[in-house]
Amino acid sequence: MNRKALRGSLLLLLGAVIWGAAFVAQRVGMDHMGPFTFNGVRMLLAWLVMIPVTLLFERKNKKSPDYKAPDPKEQRLSGVICGALLFIASSLQQMGLVSTSAGKAGFITALYVVLVPVAAWFLFRKNPGKIIWLGVLIAVAALWLLCMPAGGGFELQGGDLLVLGCAVCFTFQILCVDHYAPRVSGVKLARDEFLVTGGLSMLIALATEPITCEGLREALIPILYAGIMSGAVGYTLQVLGQRDTDPTVASLIMCMEAVFAVLTGALLIGEKMTVRETVGCVLMFFAVILAQLSPVISSIRRNGQSHR
Repeated sequence: MNRKALRGSLLLLLGAVIWGAAFVAQRVGMDHMGPFTFNGVRMLLAWLVMIPVTLLFERKNKKSPDYKAPDPKEQRLSGVICGALLFIASSLQQMGLVSTSAGKAGFITALYVVLVPVAAWFLFRKNPGKIIWLGVLIAVAALWLLCMPAGGGFELQGGDLLVLGCAVCFTFQILCVDHYAPRVSGVKLARDEFLVTGGLSMLIALATEPITCEGLREALIPILYAGIMSGAVGYTLQVLGQRDTDPTVASLIMCMEAVFAVLTGALLIGEKMTVRETVGCVLMFFAVILAQLSPVISSIRRNGQSHR
């Protein structure tokens, strides 16, 4: 693995850590306001945070002799498309959390780990290879162990279908970021995503949900974490990390958020991990490592065949 690919994978892994810890913040925030209000406030906060960050990045990049300004139209278009997909995905997730369990929501959302390679193959005929497919299957098994109750069945109901729609939208958001990230400014793309998502969410919130100062005050800490860390930091890490990472490998790394959700729950609020959850964490870690070693294994195979 080259240094750029390793850097991209580490950025995505850090993003998964942040997203995993954000699940509690999202649930607590929903106790005090509607889903569109919560998403609107946190995404607009993320946008405000990204304004000075974007200026600093641009100032630094312009000093580089290799700097090439991206096409302004493509830059704006990338923000609108990725932002619209992020808006739909995050809205469906927040609405689904009202009427489905955290375990089901975690499992269904993370199904993008399967949907990304399927969509990439169907749309672009981009086959990630047998090793990556094996990693995907292991990751699905790990997610089931992590998120589904022992001995419980799996039945899709209203809230579950909303979260399934969220997984589909996240799949296309990941593929869109994969398409645009190498062509435009990554930090500007993240900034514009937040503006589009936050603006659309607030428009719907103002028309459909009660917004009170008391609710905003009660949810201040969850909003700050979800806006600054999960929003500004997490999604920016996704955009920057995907520049040098295959989208299927990226989806495998990002679905590690289910593992970190379990770990942070155990560390921060005293939740105990069962043997089932521990096995799920180990399997998920193995799936990600397998995906990262895929180029090395493929190279060894090619070299072995060439020496026959």
